[in-house]
Amino acid sequence: MGLSEIAAGIEVTTAQRERGVATADETDTSLAEKLASFDERLPCTPPAAATLIEAYIEGASIARAAAVAEIPKTEAAKTLYLLGEPIDPCTPTASRILDDWLAGKLSRTDAKTLCGLDESEFALGTYIVTHEPIEGAETAIADSTSMSAKEDPLSDARSDLSDLI
Repeated sequence: MGLSEIAAGIEVTTAQRERGVATADETDTSLAEKLASFDERLPCTPPAAATLIEAYIEGASIARAAAVAEIPKTEAAKTLYLLGEPIDPCTPTASRILDDWLAGKLSRTDAKTLCGLDESEFALGTYIVTHEPIEGAETAIADSTSMSAKEDPLSDARSDLSDLI
């Protein structure tokens, strides 16, 4: 018995409804537009922050990404930190020393000497100890900068969860 014999008695009696495809595509929104909602908390403008992030994601150092975005290096480091990048020039011990300095238990000179940081690292470490990353910013950036498997040239080289099973 062949396939044509099996399908001989089958006929279509109703038409299928066209339901379409539900989409929730936000790719038309630029990264700068997504960062505009965090404008008051950012140390730079949203377009500068978007340029900074794009350069940093492409592999530029903080200093080079800051130059591309035309903002100071310390401002770039603060922006990246606020947007969820784990940037911290302090060791855990240096962070505790900064906490003691901020609580008034140490002088600034003693704290800076004990931390072993230069002036800009000490200032950035102080900023990080006294500020929290912006809630929701990391998700907004991840949605805007994520690559699909078609765009990712290394997708074949990476293992997947199904490879373990």
